[in-house]
Amino acid sequence: MSVESVAIRADEPKREPRWKWLAGLGMALAAWGLVYSQLIPASEWAVSLLPVDRASRLGEALAFFLYDTPKVILLLTLIVFVMGVVRSYFSPEKTRALLAGKREGLGNIMAAGLGVFTPFCSCSAVPLFIGFVSAGIPLGVTFSFLIAAPMVNEVALGLLFGLVGWKVALTYLGFGLGVAIVAGWVIGRLKLEGWLQDWVKDIHGAAMVVPDERLTFVDRIQLGIEAVKDIVGKVWIWIIAGIAAGALIHGYVPADLMVRIMGADAWWSVPAAVLIGIPMYTNAAGVIPIVEALLGKGAALGTTLAFMMSVIALSLPEMIILRKVLTLRLIAVFVGVVGTGILAVGFLFNMLFH
Repeated sequence: MSVESVAIRADEPKREPRWKWLAGLGMALAAWGLVYSQLIPASEWAVSLLPVDRASRLGEALAFFLYDTPKVILLLTLIVFVMGVVRSYFSPEKTRALLAGKREGLGNIMAAGLGVFTPFCSCSAVPLFIGFVSAGIPLGVTFSFLIAAPMVNEVALGLLFGLVGWKVALTYLGFGLGVAIVAGWVIGRLKLEGWLQDWVKDIHGAAMVVPDERLTFVDRIQLGIEAVKDIVGKVWIWIIAGIAAGALIHGYVPADLMVRIMGADAWWSVPAAVLIGIPMYTNAAGVIPIVEALLGKGAALGTTLAFMMSVIALSLPEMIILRKVLTLRLIAVFVGVVGTGILAVGFLFNMLFH
């Protein structure tokens, strides 16, 4: 649903009053809290009905899957709804207008910060990149936004907070923004605009038109609901796949093996995790259950988060999409700079939390 369609519907005469929407929202949140509070006993009860030993490897895997699946979907639904309401205050035009004319440094910081709150993922790289270039936004500032948007988004932070705690979530936020800001600044200082595809370089700046979006609170609630339908409807299969992988790790992978492979003492584990993560393709909702399982098996925090960052920020499908607007040389620089930042975060986390 577009902002314009909601705004048009705001003028329709037959519309439920605001108090009904607020009452419905309150009841929905209360139901969400009740269901979430009963996930542990419900999952244990479900496992008890199955012909498996709860203490067996299969029992552990099933308990993980039956508990994490509704938990992640509930968390994701709430996060996406709230951010859908927040996103109604933003648009691609407003985002470009905020960044246009900003110098490097301040522009990188603003771009990375906006990337956390705006509704863009790596799949939106091509149209966003063209729009940013046409608005005259510096190349490095554009990259700060495009790095932060998929890697440090509200889904990743919300699920990290819900699954592994606020300390990890806040630390990830800080270092993720740091990677986006520094990587964008470095790319900007290299002055690589000549490495864009020729047709992108030919795009000239255009005047920015920011629509006057006069939405009511009910309109914003509707946009939040539409965001849930759209986003959760698209990623649920990745959620189940990620939780299934996490359940297998949780139930069947020996803890000592995971510590040897992804422990802080194995210096090669961080670059190995990044190399493994780049060819993979999933999103934050799909990869975080795997992160939860890895940490539960004793994997080092820095190594695990480096794996997560590489999956989200440097996925092979994203590189294929970016190939439409970037030359191979510029893609190589992008991967090298961001990859170096992710490696630094992984090694630093392992030092701090060893």
